[in-house]
Amino acid sequence: MAKFFQEFREFAVKGNVVDMAVGIIIGGAFTLIVQSLVADVMNPLIGLLVGGVDFSNLFVVLRPGSVAGPYATLADAQAAGAVTLNVGLFINAVVSFTIVAFVVFLLVRTINRLKREEAVAPASPTEQPCPYCLMVVPIKATRCGHCTATLSQPVVAEAPVETTMPPQTPPAKP
Repeated sequence: MAKFFQEFREFAVKGNVVDMAVGIIIGGAFTLIVQSLVADVMNPLIGLLVGGVDFSNLFVVLRPGSVAGPYATLADAQAAGAVTLNVGLFINAVVSFTIVAFVVFLLVRTINRLKREEAVAPASPTEQPCPYCLMVVPIKATRCGHCTATLSQPVVAEAPVETTMPPQTPPAKP
């Protein structure tokens, strides 16, 4: 049993688990900020643009409650026991999701951009061409496995020399 708790402690203290826990906590706090932004800022502005509609109280009564409607607010309808289709709350959820998705996109985009900017040092070569047969051999080889030539030191491949040929003109038509 002690070994089980020791393994669990090693798992729980690993960097990835701690990072994930911090991310979940910050995500929960960020969700509260986004919900307030949607409910207190975005929806009143959108409601003003579309004619004073309050999205949090936008609902459709599917079945009246014990007290017959019409109901002024969603809270009144729910207090009366009416079955409602809460369209406004769904719109709030969609707007919240869109904002969170956009912020996550910007975060991932920034992280990817930073990863691309990190310069990766080129790896040292592990192979070289044989100077005699031009076949590729390991850099530490002392003999070519293809032509059996003795290799004294690593050979740096030279850039091939380009030869230019004069452009050919098509034959003249008779």
